[in-house]
Amino acid sequence: MTRPSSFISFFIKFPSALSRIKISLNKTEIFQFQNLLSKYYKTNLFRNVYICSNLQIIGMMINNEEHNDEIGNNHIATNTHNPIREDAFDISDEEKITRIKKDVESILLTLGMDLTDDSLKGTPNRVAKMFVKEIFGGLNPDKKPSASTFDNKYKYGEMLVEKNIVVYSTCEHHLLPIYGRAHIAYISNGTVVGLSKMNRIVEFYAKRPQVQERLTIQIVKELQEVLNTEDVACVIDAKHMCVNSRGIKDIESSTVTSEFGGKFKEEKVKREF
Repeated sequence: MTRPSSFISFFIKFPSALSRIKISLNKTEIFQFQNLLSKYYKTNLFRNVYICSNLQIIGMMINNEEHNDEIGNNHIATNTHNPIREDAFDISDEEKITRIKKDVESILLTLGMDLTDDSLKGTPNRVAKMFVKEIFGGLNPDKKPSASTFDNKYKYGEMLVEKNIVVYSTCEHHLLPIYGRAHIAYISNGTVVGLSKMNRIVEFYAKRPQVQERLTIQIVKELQEVLNTEDVACVIDAKHMCVNSRGIKDIESSTVTSEFGGKFKEEKVKREF
């Protein structure tokens, strides 16, 4: 058992200790601790762990801005699932648009923009609708595409590859665009899926605040479930505007991520892909 998991077990047995205990963790253990907390976040006890002001992580605070910036600036993924709250869909899309509109208005006013200008007066509403209805629409599980499968009547037993699927997503660290291409392959075990469904699966998981590594894994896992086979692979080559337009401002670099399942873990099959 790791030290972070030992601390979690201790908190369960002695919740009163939350208000006075101090913990010393190194950087690796900090990430382990965060992941463990996220698993238990749904319970009242561990919600209190997150906000307890007296729970001090010596050397590096979990909620320390410098630490959080380090995660974001280095584009580190802390979970293979999107961190969506349980109450994310308790309010309607229309209410979300209304709330976001007010927040965007506040941001623009704080920046000194004149919202009476004809060019800007509709911007808060446009941005709010774009967030809810378009670029973050994949957060809503009701929009998950149905993936109809068919019997492989041709008995095609080789690799099927769909290349250059357009990816438009949003970096969850800076809320700037990620754009590029996804290449997907699978080997049928008796079931095939319509080619357009692979595009729709990519689009669904891309339309949310995202990390490219997580997106790649999610696409593979979804197709493995749909096709009932482990033999699925995905490679994404994408540009991140949080790298290209700010920070280091490297306009040429792109990020390549890959996830290989089943037979694709074999070097021969991987090379063919």
